[in-house]
Amino acid sequence: MHKKKVVLHACCAVCLGHPHRLLRELGYEVEVLFYNPNIFPIEEYQRRKAEVERFCSLTNTQLKIIEDEPAVYYNFVEGLESEPERGLRCERCFELRMEKTAQYASNIGADCFSTTLSVSPHKSFSQIKLAAQTAARKYNIDYLAVDFKKQNGFKQTSEIANGYGFYRQNYCGCEFSVRKDLQKNILS
Repeated sequence: MHKKKVVLHACCAVCLGHPHRLLRELGYEVEVLFYNPNIFPIEEYQRRKAEVERFCSLTNTQLKIIEDEPAVYYNFVEGLESEPERGLRCERCFELRMEKTAQYASNIGADCFSTTLSVSPHKSFSQIKLAAQTAARKYNIDYLAVDFKKQNGFKQTSEIANGYGFYRQNYCGCEFSVRKDLQKNILS
């Protein structure tokens, strides 16, 4: 019996655990895609990429890494630097990453794609879903719309990450989320 293949966009290893496990339990063949030109600084990007590579090695999961210069992200969100989290900057960032994921999934003949972004309680599922559905239509591929944080998904992904001892970052990834995080720490 042919398993449906899903390309699962991953932002980091911490967020990957529950979505990966759930999709496998549902009978999907999972290939992970790491595409995150938004992550700042480069040392953080390298660390997150290495942890996703480690996750895929430990779980015998196929991994594709697509790298772009950070300028691709900065050009995509230009003029939105001051936007709050969950604002227009985040929407544009989701558009960029979902477009690349849909394009890749379509190019390799996958049945559908999804993303670990929705496991975070700090992300808007409706923003992610809209960006992914738009990309899905453009590349004529299905988007598997799963809000992975539902039914204790975030708790489960945290437990899986702790079990593997994955590095846990304290901000979304972009330079602008670092600034907001540091501002909160300074003011408290």
